[in-house]
Amino acid sequence: MGGFVDFLLRGNLEELAVAVVIGVAFGNLVTAFTSGMVTPLLGIFGGQPSFKTMSFSINGSEFLYGTVIDAAISFFITAVVIYYAVVVPCSWMLRKLQKDEDANQKSCPYCCSKIQKKATKCAFCTSALQLDLEMEMLQC
Repeated sequence: MGGFVDFLLRGNLEELAVAVVIGVAFGNLVTAFTSGMVTPLLGIFGGQPSFKTMSFSINGSEFLYGTVIDAAISFFITAVVIYYAVVVPCSWMLRKLQKDEDANQKSCPYCCSKIQKKATKCAFCTSALQLDLEMEMLQC
């Protein structure tokens, strides 16, 4: 029972719950935007103001392909917004952080591991490193 309580009280579960709630709210927002703005805009050019009413019947079974079209448009808009609002800025930030990290690192001449530029001993192979006197004077 203690393990279950620990699982429930972990921070990751709380973050996941918040992400799911925000994701659902965002999905509802995109669906409303699609049905209220995009679908009528496409209806201007296609002559159909709402895709939800589009359907066909076979032997008394009604196939609502218009709702599938609306869902596909909502999915596409959601994917585009998430890509440009989340993925692109996060990728840019990660590249910038990687460049900053690379600027403060050098390769160990003995084992080729990445180490801090100010290091006098490699953390991986424990070899003593020779520092340039000029570099040491510039850093101090």
